[in-house]
Amino acid sequence: MAEDGSESPKFRSVSHTWKDVTSPIYDGLEVIGTHSKSKSRLHDRTRNSLSTSSVDSTDGSGKGRYSTYMEKEIMDQPVAIKQAMSGRVDFKNHRVNLGGIERYRDEINRCRRIICVGAASSYHVAVGTRQTMEELLEIPVFVELASDFLDREVPVFRDDVCIFISQSGETSSVLSALMYCKQRDALVVGITNEENSRLSEETHCGININAGVEVGVTSTKTYTCQFISLVMFAIFMAGDKRSKHDRICSIIDEMQILPEKISKVLQLNDDIKKLAEDVTNKRSLILLGRGYHQATSFEGSLKLIEIANMHSEGIHSGELKHGPLALIDEEQPIIMIVMRDSIYDKCMNAVQQVRARGGKPLVICEEGDEDIKKFAGVTIAIPKTVDCLSGILAVIPLQLLSLHLALLHGKSVDSPGGIQKTVIEHNVYKNLTEA
Repeated sequence: MAEDGSESPKFRSVSHTWKDVTSPIYDGLEVIGTHSKSKSRLHDRTRNSLSTSSVDSTDGSGKGRYSTYMEKEIMDQPVAIKQAMSGRVDFKNHRVNLGGIERYRDEINRCRRIICVGAASSYHVAVGTRQTMEELLEIPVFVELASDFLDREVPVFRDDVCIFISQSGETSSVLSALMYCKQRDALVVGITNEENSRLSEETHCGININAGVEVGVTSTKTYTCQFISLVMFAIFMAGDKRSKHDRICSIIDEMQILPEKISKVLQLNDDIKKLAEDVTNKRSLILLGRGYHQATSFEGSLKLIEIANMHSEGIHSGELKHGPLALIDEEQPIIMIVMRDSIYDKCMNAVQQVRARGGKPLVICEEGDEDIKKFAGVTIAIPKTVDCLSGILAVIPLQLLSLHLALLHGKSVDSPGGIQKTVIEHNVYKNLTEA
């Protein structure tokens, strides 16, 4: 039984594999790849397992003491993050083990570039972890919206690695982009919460984020679990690089205490509810962030749009002078994400520009940052963590804000109008698989 009174059965202690589609036999092995080409990439049908351990999993079967599944799933995030890391992160020896991609590790490290493809929140996860992957792997990482990627017919090559991110594993645009890359013999990697999905069937290898069932339409705990999974991927791929050893150790040390820090952020729920009451009659919200928090501004904006049905824009704060500054006045509510990282001074400059226009920004900042309080209208202070993990902590106040605004507006939080949890166009997918 979970603390909130809901049922929470044990997560099965099993080793599971990506399910494979029926494939032809080559030298005694079933082949995965582009079979129409004579020099197709050949992959053994045998998959490396993705291990999960016996960790309490909240399965979404009941709301417990919460009024909505979304709120429950936001509050589940400390457990979900532990579950995502369980059996994979060796905190004592500062190592990460991802059995599902072990056999492709050398091939990934030899690639010319990594292309991350997602839609909506999954796209934002890729934006938020791109800098970490580039830093640790020292390989260029490109992030693509699945629909735009297909519209442009992006050139893809055999020595590319394409990572496809979808919590359901059934998003139509992501699956179509996957088949497009697979037909061009790229190595395709999946990041999903559904081990039996089409994404897991079609990819060569991947990571199950182990977030547990997410009933609410909007991504909350699956967003943060996808985020930590891509950070683990970066650490795993860079694990043998001596030049990255100290950096990796600092990240893993923070990963160990990350669930505790998430719990501390969740204690701000009542304060955030009061802030929601202050802006409930506003027609629009602007969110500004840069660096690791460009993605945070995008994701927070999406939450406000899809759940609270409130117009919102997530904007890179470096672009403030190129148009958005004209929107700033005393009446326009603005949220800014400012952490004491390598671009702190640039973010402070943006805050000062907003103040000069009469704006009173609500700033999500680190605990103990007294300098930012001189310029912010209101601050939400979150625990300090390593820069590449701060996107997990900073997005949670925005999840809570969108939840409370939606409830104040009388919206259906778990099933907002016109939005579905999974969208797949079966005919499109069928045509691609038969091509």
